[in-house]
Amino acid sequence: MRTQLPSVEEQFRATTTRSRELYEQALQVMPGGVTRTSIYSEPYPIYAARGEGCRVWDVDGTRRLDLVVNYTALVAGHAHPAVVEAIREQAARGTSFAAPNPPEVALARELVERIASIEKIRFTNSGTEATMMALRLARAHTGRTKFAKVEGGYHGSHDLVQDPEVAGTLPDVGEFAVVIPYNDAAGATAILDRHGAELAAVIVEPILGSGGMIPADPEYLRALRAACDRHGSLLIFDEVISFRVARGGAQELYGIRPDLTTLGKVIGGGLPVAAFGGRADVMELLDPRRPGFLPQAGTLNGHPLGMAAGVATLALLTPEVYAELDRRGERTREGLRALFAEHEIPAQVTGVSSLMQIHFTPEPVRSSRDVQRTDARRRKEFVLGLCNHGVLLNSRGMAALSTPVGEAEIDEFLEAVDTVLTEARARA
Repeated sequence: MRTQLPSVEEQFRATTTRSRELYEQALQVMPGGVTRTSIYSEPYPIYAARGEGCRVWDVDGTRRLDLVVNYTALVAGHAHPAVVEAIREQAARGTSFAAPNPPEVALARELVERIASIEKIRFTNSGTEATMMALRLARAHTGRTKFAKVEGGYHGSHDLVQDPEVAGTLPDVGEFAVVIPYNDAAGATAILDRHGAELAAVIVEPILGSGGMIPADPEYLRALRAACDRHGSLLIFDEVISFRVARGGAQELYGIRPDLTTLGKVIGGGLPVAAFGGRADVMELLDPRRPGFLPQAGTLNGHPLGMAAGVATLALLTPEVYAELDRRGERTREGLRALFAEHEIPAQVTGVSSLMQIHFTPEPVRSSRDVQRTDARRRKEFVLGLCNHGVLLNSRGMAALSTPVGEAEIDEFLEAVDTVLTEARARA
């Protein structure tokens, strides 16, 4: 007689009792028990106690391979000694000033040197603020009020870039945002040509992040660049996620130069740092020496701890490191595809370099609409099953490699996937 395996959720609950206790406490003081919607997962999230390299230990003492790395932000992994030391040294000198600081200049110079399209740059504390300021700057530069965004793109939580259906969003945001399809050059061009004279900017993720970790087709991005040139609109690349794929970001891979770029995640080494930058003639509108300049406030903009962490992190990302991340990312994606084929599971694996996402659908995934066809129940059980077997993905099935992830860790990940798929077949 075959022994019935416990359900994935039963296994999870049995090994995460302390996380459950903390979640029940959190429910008393935070809506839904979390302060960040993206980290909520059913039946409850695990609570992290510490991280080191590519590993996280939860409050129950379980060690797991971390392939979320705070939603791609920790490219060097947890508590990298060089980053920790940079933060420690700066903290000893002071944590916050109502004045510029040397690490701020150092990080700005490093980013301007790395990214060919950025001639001047400003810092913020989040990607939301960066895209908000980039769009405001585009409106100030062009004198236009509308902009275009990609269906399924995510540019933060300010009203202009939200879906109008999101509760509390201003009802007239749809009047300012023109939505274009992703990876459909002809369809996007037709819309942009129809609205071009009204558009201050077109904002796009060259690798769709939360929309499915889907790389843009080169011809699609070239079509957006051409449309912006025809109509005098600014092209904004949101590289908050995609900057980690090359020294100069995804725009270096594609060979396309945007007018403005927004950055975040890896540029702060795990601390809350983001930025926006681009053409000098556009960015000069922010110069307080200029009559009628565009003001930008923020008590913690250019925070010295984040600036120091960012400088230390970028110093670790040499051309050789990027090449190794590319190779390991491709090996991981191919290994996943082979396992899904072996287990006869209809699934797609999208991504580029160290970024990837698993989609449980038999059809190719080229846009966020394709992502919506994924088998949500299978995805949930798969992600929770991996958690039970020592590997962390996010609830969408997204993974990001950090530099401490080597061949052994990739093997560990693929072995866990094989085990989870085998167990799922046994439960069926």
